[in-house]
Amino acid sequence: MKKYYVNMKAQSNGDHEVHHEACHYLPDSSNRKYLGEYSSCKDAVKEAKKTYSKSNGCKICSNECHTS
Repeated sequence: MKKYYVNMKAQSNGDHEVHHEACHYLPDSSNRKYLGEYSSCKDAVKEAKKTYSKSNGCKICSNECHTS
């Protein structure tokens, strides 16, 4: 199980990226929202979409949930 966070600041395309706690691209604490502990990024992205409908997995740490 990993702890997941969503970036509260949208990317230039409007996506809010979901990262796990060890990602090099995890935003600082003032720009992220804790989502919870999940065994898969799929559940973390689903949780993030409750707040930010345009959520997406980080290409680096959650590539299996990343969509172009």
